[in-house]
Amino acid sequence: MAQSRYLLLGMAAFLCAAARGQLAVNTLPADLQQKVDQVAEAALKDTGVPSASLAVVRDGQIVYTHAYGQARLEPAEAATPAMRYSIGSISKQFTAAAILLLEQQGKLSIDDPVSKYLPDLTRASQVTIRMILSHTSGYQDYWPEDYVMPPMLEPTTAQHILDTWGKKALDFDPGTKWQYSNTNFVIAGRIVEMVSGEPLMQFLQENVFKPLDMKEVWNSDATKLEIPDAEGTIRYALGPLRPAPKEGHGWMFAAGELAMPAYDLAQWDISMMNRSLLGAKSYDEMFAPVMLKDGSNSHYGLGLFVEDMQGHPYYEHSGEVSGFVSENMVFPKDKLAIAVLTNEDASRAAGQIGRGLAPLLLGLTNATPSAAEAQALALLENFQQGKIDRSLFTPWCNAYFDAQALGDFQSSLGPLGKPASLKQMAEELRGGMTFRAFRVTFASSGRQLNITTYTMPDGKLEQYLVIPAQ
Repeated sequence: MAQSRYLLLGMAAFLCAAARGQLAVNTLPADLQQKVDQVAEAALKDTGVPSASLAVVRDGQIVYTHAYGQARLEPAEAATPAMRYSIGSISKQFTAAAILLLEQQGKLSIDDPVSKYLPDLTRASQVTIRMILSHTSGYQDYWPEDYVMPPMLEPTTAQHILDTWGKKALDFDPGTKWQYSNTNFVIAGRIVEMVSGEPLMQFLQENVFKPLDMKEVWNSDATKLEIPDAEGTIRYALGPLRPAPKEGHGWMFAAGELAMPAYDLAQWDISMMNRSLLGAKSYDEMFAPVMLKDGSNSHYGLGLFVEDMQGHPYYEHSGEVSGFVSENMVFPKDKLAIAVLTNEDASRAAGQIGRGLAPLLLGLTNATPSAAEAQALALLENFQQGKIDRSLFTPWCNAYFDAQALGDFQSSLGPLGKPASLKQMAEELRGGMTFRAFRVTFASSGRQLNITTYTMPDGKLEQYLVIPAQ
């Protein structure tokens, strides 16, 4: 009886995938496909995340889609490339695109003050649309936590979010700092609706999803993903996987509301590398890192990070909502993109897969360490000797490394000997800083440890922790 039940479920998933027209694509060379699979499977094993779905773009074409692990808990169901996952904050790119489309239509300017549309917000006459799209406005984030708080289980409205967080004192003077804030994109979403005269999702459907043939986009803010799509999960400490709670309607508006298969996200990535949806000026504005008033680089454009990997420029963003974490990387000059979707919240598998695949697909597998890896390794070797260069750390991190901490670092890490390798496993934004996770292996014993860091926008380290590997 059970076998027949699972057979029917498998057939239903197959028919659903066929109806969506998004069965697995596979034109990647077999040896490279095997390496991609190994990276993804190792990340799931390492993190315990139940499933991942990915799409790879090479030479401007989708060449590989694949899914791994279990997408649903009860009854257990294997992940398929046709399943939708919530993409979280990657949604911000689409809200930014909506603003830029309205600018192309002559209906607004990204340098308009927010007061032109929402005059009641704090210092709205001093904050521009460009600032809210680049997280340089100073508006406080309404959801920095990695879990769903009790008020967020109930429905809300964009107006409630703006009344509560958009009218607080700014965290800093507009344009002087960079700090991630979901509140910014709620403001942007409301401006889209006010200027276009239609709901944000309707505007996106007409002007973005339909032109790009993104047929399976879902508004997960309005309706929870159900069978046959992936199920969001949560794990408390080292306990079992459980269904994740669903945010109340309205909390993800414009900042993290979209769900889709990796295949659809890859089509958006292709449009970015080909500059095929927006006008040239709009793409220039979207991809240019915004400079702060002191002249420093925020490394963030409009709705995405602007980075470089050993001479290969790329646009990147991760996303997290309850039960899901995603990672998206686009290398425009290389015509390469990697979209990874996973279904456990506050987890690092998506970033680990993306960061593992990028150098592999770029042919950088044996390349020299990145600047972040080189710094993490140099610091580790110093700590093994009880040394610290305090100019590299923030005051709080320097306080952490008191005499006791330095002594324990030296006595516990020194005997492990010279590190054989140190590799970055994940990178994402958190609390206005860049979080990175590294895996270090020691030559003499083969022992592995994890290192986690937080880097401030000015480059100073707010955290450097060494943790036993699972």
